[in-house]
Amino acid sequence: MKNKRWSWEWRNQDLFQKTQKRLTMQYSGLLLLFLLVFIVVVYTLLHIVILRDQHRELESLVRQETRIISDYLTESARNELRGIGSQELVLAGVDQFFYYVTDAEGRFVMGSEKMPHMQKKLFGLVAGWMPEHNQIREETIKVTFDERRIGGLDIEETRKSQTIRLLIDGNPIFYNKQFVGMIYIGKDISFAYKLFEWLLIVLVSLAVLFSGVAVYMSLVMSKKAMEPISAAFNRQKEFVGDASHELRTPLSVMMSSIDAMEMTDGMEEDLFAQKLLQNMKSEVKRMTGLVSDLLVLARADSGSAERAHEQLDITVEAQNVIDSLAPYAQANQIVLHLEAPSSLTVMGDKARLKQLMYILLDNAIKYSPDGGPVWLRIETSGRDWTMTVKDEGIGIDPADQERIFDRFYRSDKSRTRTLGGHGLGLSIARWIAGIHSGFITVESEPGKGSTFFVKIPVQP
Repeated sequence: MKNKRWSWEWRNQDLFQKTQKRLTMQYSGLLLLFLLVFIVVVYTLLHIVILRDQHRELESLVRQETRIISDYLTESARNELRGIGSQELVLAGVDQFFYYVTDAEGRFVMGSEKMPHMQKKLFGLVAGWMPEHNQIREETIKVTFDERRIGGLDIEETRKSQTIRLLIDGNPIFYNKQFVGMIYIGKDISFAYKLFEWLLIVLVSLAVLFSGVAVYMSLVMSKKAMEPISAAFNRQKEFVGDASHELRTPLSVMMSSIDAMEMTDGMEEDLFAQKLLQNMKSEVKRMTGLVSDLLVLARADSGSAERAHEQLDITVEAQNVIDSLAPYAQANQIVLHLEAPSSLTVMGDKARLKQLMYILLDNAIKYSPDGGPVWLRIETSGRDWTMTVKDEGIGIDPADQERIFDRFYRSDKSRTRTLGGHGLGLSIARWIAGIHSGFITVESEPGKGSTFFVKIPVQP
């Protein structure tokens, strides 16, 4: 069994409001997607450009200081780097965190760093490293240091830690085309990553600000898009309501005329004329029912449908409906069963609730096989009362169960036309359940019948 719950609160939302919300979400989504792509592209480009600039600066610095050492070796006619550390050779660059010079065997010759106590750790990063062409390493180190603050006569000493990001490059040193050592330089690029963090914060802040603008713009755009559609739909609703109202009078006249013709002298003897009048009467009745249903739905759409709020015994009304449909059921060899408490007082619109019973029972009778039973069960459940209409008819295909409450939808169109249906009954049934703060559900299996459940609060 497949159970589909049709909640009035959800299903009765205005179609255009739902469509407008969907359009707003789509427009907002597209704008925010564009913004996200823009932020990612801008952030990525700046990240690449800034880091490439740092790479170029470090490569230039390494070449410059390699040239300084090579020139020194040439001027002093040295073929090795030993003893160079005792000379007055200054190697310093902007944001240079450290530099180290090693001999051909990788032994330390000279060097300097911003934090002397980190020399062992920093030299360990480059010891024995022979970089390939254009190979620059990026390292992250955590530095711990003591910070002193003087307040009056007291000195406060606190221990702090700092994360430093380094770009490290190395270059071989040659003398007379002979390899004599290596120079390693580490450049502090922590400020660049701080810049990336602030840039990301700024971009995200702009995205949050622009998202509100995007939602507002999307709302305005969706309203503009829905205005002509809403106007056309309102004109259509007015036309259906006006046409339905105007058609009732000529149909009533036609029905009265047919009744008068049936009572004309000599009509009983003319079998052909009787058959024509019966066909005309049947079609007029069908058209009258269709116009009546259209008028009900038109009033429901416009919110002008009249509705009473009265106290009634639903068991008595159910029995009246069963008695009224008994001749129709007997003509179709259907047995009607009523299961209800002796008395059940509820609040609601008596005429509408009886119409709801008529619709469900009429469908059950139409689609039941000859001799098949139809049950109408009334019972209470907490603060609600339920109406169940069950048959053992042809059933409803699972693919159709989601749409049988839509207007003019008929799962078996040829069979429904033969039986006189026009696809509005269940739409009206759902509307009646909804205006009573209830809902209607269906359980059905092809070939095994259908069961419709209506649940309504005792005090809507």
